[in-house]
Amino acid sequence: MNKAFVKESDGDDDDAEALALVQAIPAGAKNYITPAGYQRIKDELLQLIDVDRPEVVRIVHWAASNGDRSENGDYIYGKRRLREIDRRIRFLTKRMDSAFVVDPTVHYGNDQVFFGATVGYINKAGEEHTVTIVGVDELDPLKGKISWVSPVARALTKCREGDVVPLQTPLGMDELEILSVDYPEPVAD
Repeated sequence: MNKAFVKESDGDDDDAEALALVQAIPAGAKNYITPAGYQRIKDELLQLIDVDRPEVVRIVHWAASNGDRSENGDYIYGKRRLREIDRRIRFLTKRMDSAFVVDPTVHYGNDQVFFGATVGYINKAGEEHTVTIVGVDELDPLKGKISWVSPVARALTKCREGDVVPLQTPLGMDELEILSVDYPEPVAD
């Protein structure tokens, strides 16, 4: 079959993943993010634009100058990588445009749970957990960073140190007792 009629997949799975992340934010809600999370996205975007993309463009240009592109691995994989980089740049740009930066240091010293809080709690089984409530784009469950839209974060939000909060889990009803609520200390200018 003629190659002109064969469309190579350009990673629609990545677009589906990005769509799933976008859908994780409730309809009509803002895309909350901490200043550190916003800076990480910005740093990644600048790395892609200023370093990674120009390097791949240089490789693709060099590979294209070698002649036959149909069997040129550097050219084929370079073009694929270029599409991945461009897709990621578009995604990060959209996330930055929709981001609503919330500084958790404004709640320093407060014992009530809001966005950006680091919360220590114990469940009915006696297991202690410490989580930090962050934006959808910065969650990392292995490091204790949970999204503000997660069931645990929603249950804890607006509660205070010492409160016992009900939480519906797949295994049934659980209770979380809030042991501590901490916020980052404001940086003096």
